Amino acid sequence: MKRSSASSSTTAKDQEARIQQILAILHKWGIHTLGEFAALDKDQVGVRLGVEAVRMWERANAQSNRLLKLVRPPESFEDSFEFENEIETAEPLLFMLRRFLEQLSLRLSSLYLVAKELTLRITFANPPTVQEDGFVGANKQIYERAFKIPQPTNDIDLLFRMLHTHLENFKSQHPIIAVSLEAQPTQSPKQQFGLFETTLRNPHQLSETLARLIALLGTDRVGTPVLEETHRPDAFRMEPFSWHAAASAVASGELPDALRTAHTATALRRFRPVASASVFISDNWHLQSEKIHGKVVDQRGPYLISGNWWDENSWERAEWDLQLENGHLLRAHASEGNWEIDGIYD
Repeated sequence: MKRSSASSSTTAKDQEARIQQILAILHKWGIHTLGEFAALDKDQVGVRLGVEAVRMWERANAQSNRLLKLVRPPESFEDSFEFENEIETAEPLLFMLRRFLEQLSLRLSSLYLVAKELTLRITFANPPTVQEDGFVGANKQIYERAFKIPQPTNDIDLLFRMLHTHLENFKSQHPIIAVSLEAQPTQSPKQQFGLFETTLRNPHQLSETLARLIALLGTDRVGTPVLEETHRPDAFRMEPFSWHAAASAVASGELPDALRTAHTATALRRFRPVASASVFISDNWHLQSEKIHGKVVDQRGPYLISGNWWDENSWERAEWDLQLENGHLLRAHASEGNWEIDGIYD
């Protein structure tokens, strides 16, 4: 690729240099205008100046033909509408979204495509701002939300229900002045599963259920828990639920380490919330709590852990593994003089 691009640039430079050379010769002949050059004999120009000069003579006499290269512009599946009057209810907005979906579905189907993602943009009219010169300036705010479609489709009712579910609990302090909807196209999915592989029974119903849960509980309470990069126990964050990653991992056989070693590792069944406890330390330790109690016959620890020492969220604790007389093996920790039981090992 590098050689071909270099050779093409060299050819263009040589061609430009040849044209400049022909123009210099024409000026020496006293040819300074296009009409004077077009009046020359074509054959004589070719004999004296070569093939490049013949092409210049043909262009000057409108005798050259250049192939027309058709370039198809990229398809854009987006519809927008500006309301004449500001709207404050969902009915006009849902009416326009339904109309957008009908048009987008028709255009996608004509190209044998389906929608894999919808992007909703709503423009609000904020209170106008008064500028320094006394003029009133427009102040707008745009809300944007992308909807991942679990199984690409052009089903208008299904796509509209997805938007309607999201807008049921949508609130804004300012009226709406414009709305737009964009669809990301893709080929119709075709997948052949293995003997022991399967797909979601109803991906769209799952997506709708997740949308209702998010509307009810909030975006930070629905999704997949992901461990944070810290040694702090139970530190995690919620990420949007994705079924594609799990399906691809199972299909490729690349399972997480936690799943591959689950049959050999000891599981800690955590108490949520943790159970308060009292530990009596003498010649023999004794643990007392509402959930579990008994004499401590063996112990390991303390395991000192801490983090976030650089800000106000700093923490530190001492963890212990305790074995009771009745055979229970549990994890406990002491923090600021208080004991709490984290859970019991299987």
